[in-house]
Amino acid sequence: MAIERTLSIIKPDATKRNLTGKINSKLEEAGLRIIAQKRIHLSKAQAGVFYEVHAERPFYDELCEFMASAPVVVQVLEGEGAILKNREVMGATNPAEAAPGTIRAEFAESVGENSVHGSDAPETAAVEISYFFAGLELVG
Repeated sequence: MAIERTLSIIKPDATKRNLTGKINSKLEEAGLRIIAQKRIHLSKAQAGVFYEVHAERPFYDELCEFMASAPVVVQVLEGEGAILKNREVMGATNPAEAAPGTIRAEFAESVGENSVHGSDAPETAAVEISYFFAGLELVG
């Protein structure tokens, strides 16, 4: 497998409960390296731009409100097959369907407050990473 980079976001429900370290441990134990990281507080407008792909979906406004409700930790993960590996470690969007030991099985509070976001494809990862990080900030 190729070395990839993917965006990871630790969402407001998790940062409010001080789970950043526990989530990062799971990512690192899976062989992913954190090559960039920062804690930010998105505005609703910034969240709206980031989640623009979902603008026509019924949950879009609620998602933007939620993502702006408290700080998030945005980070870039690197490793072999990082996109798929991160998605496996995150678990299913619905925590009730997430495999035991995954981030969402252990920490998510609901489908909407599911603790983490991860890119779903190389093209998406490139766009999402560039939304939050300049090239000089990626120190792999």
